[in-house]
Amino acid sequence: MNINPLDILRKKRLGGELTGEEIQAFVRGVVDGGFADYQTSALLMAICINGMTDRETLDLTMAMAHSGDMLDLSDIDGVKADKHSTGGVGDTTSLILVPLVACCGVKMAKMSGRGLGFTGGTLDKLEAIPGLSIDVDIDAFKAQVNRVGCAIIGQTAELAPADKALYALRDVTSTVDCLPLIVSSILSKKLAAGCDVVVLDVKTGSGAIMDTEAQSRKLAETMVRIGNMSGKRFSALITDMDQPLGDYIGNALEVEEAIDVLSGRAQGALKTVSLTLGAHILRNAGVVADVEAGKALLERKIQSGEGLRKFAEMIEAQGGDPRVAWDTSLLPRAKTLIDIAAEADGYVAGMTTSDIGNAARLLGAGRLHKTDVLDLSVGLVMKARVGDRVRKGDALCTLHVGERSDVDGAAALIRRSITIGPERPEARPLIRAVVE
Repeated sequence: MNINPLDILRKKRLGGELTGEEIQAFVRGVVDGGFADYQTSALLMAICINGMTDRETLDLTMAMAHSGDMLDLSDIDGVKADKHSTGGVGDTTSLILVPLVACCGVKMAKMSGRGLGFTGGTLDKLEAIPGLSIDVDIDAFKAQVNRVGCAIIGQTAELAPADKALYALRDVTSTVDCLPLIVSSILSKKLAAGCDVVVLDVKTGSGAIMDTEAQSRKLAETMVRIGNMSGKRFSALITDMDQPLGDYIGNALEVEEAIDVLSGRAQGALKTVSLTLGAHILRNAGVVADVEAGKALLERKIQSGEGLRKFAEMIEAQGGDPRVAWDTSLLPRAKTLIDIAAEADGYVAGMTTSDIGNAARLLGAGRLHKTDVLDLSVGLVMKARVGDRVRKGDALCTLHVGERSDVDGAAALIRRSITIGPERPEARPLIRAVVE
């Protein structure tokens, strides 16, 4: 069926509902060049202004998923699961929950991306482990998931190519924050990756893509609704990003904190969110009856040492040095550490998490452009959290700096980001809501 791009543009510009055939023609045209960039940009803007129905969003998601390879994971035994985060600062949950959930019999077949912005993505963090490769072909990926129970690798170039083309134009047409386009972008890659169960971690607050809880809830509800319409099992948590999730921010630093959690040495918000996300996967996969039972099971895997051993097994399977799991000194280390001190007595009243993330980027832990080269050793370690009592001169955080680090710029952002007040602020919940 030959559909004129102008007819599609006109229909959506006037607020009409596109048919499945029209959406498929649009996605096909994006991939094969049948739509010029200016036509695609015009349609993205029309979608941004006029929105999409659930049926349109599902059709767009499925067309984007089918624009490239659809992974067939049927030869992997058991339930296959994945997790996606909308991104934040100190967000190292994948490195914790993937091996822990695998210990419980659910196969964690995870494809991740590289980070733009605050710090590297999951792949960059993993590459801080000496020798580890994230470039694993699909047959080896499936074999590893079958044998080990888990793998985290880079997305293939053939996975949802329409999303890559559309995102490049969304970035330059101010349509990145359009809800149906966000939903279809995230879900198309998850559906193409072939898992049965997906749990979403939707961040809210000053370090999140959605900075208000209402926006985050709308995004989570839409993704779960559209995801479940696709025939897969989706659920979502809305979690706080008004301060970094973990205390370690950087690539090697975040691997170190993940190991501390898996070894049982570290408690706190990062562990809480990781275990809660993992428990939802276990519940949705039918391993446990409810989330509380899932959290208890995952805690037992930490206490027994199984989770840390599984992480080491995954590292070794991907060519990395498994000794890192017991000796974090093998990770890249910054040579210079600089404390940023509190300038007054009081309580940590609040943080602007995006400033903290950008401070890590100025140190060299994150990238603005895909071609930027990271320093995997640098970053910062938070020494105080919201609500803590501090005295003038106490360290609020410690910068881990390298030769290319903008220390002055990072220090200025940290000082600006952390507010000290005379009264302890009211505690806010870490997990704001659950969307089923």
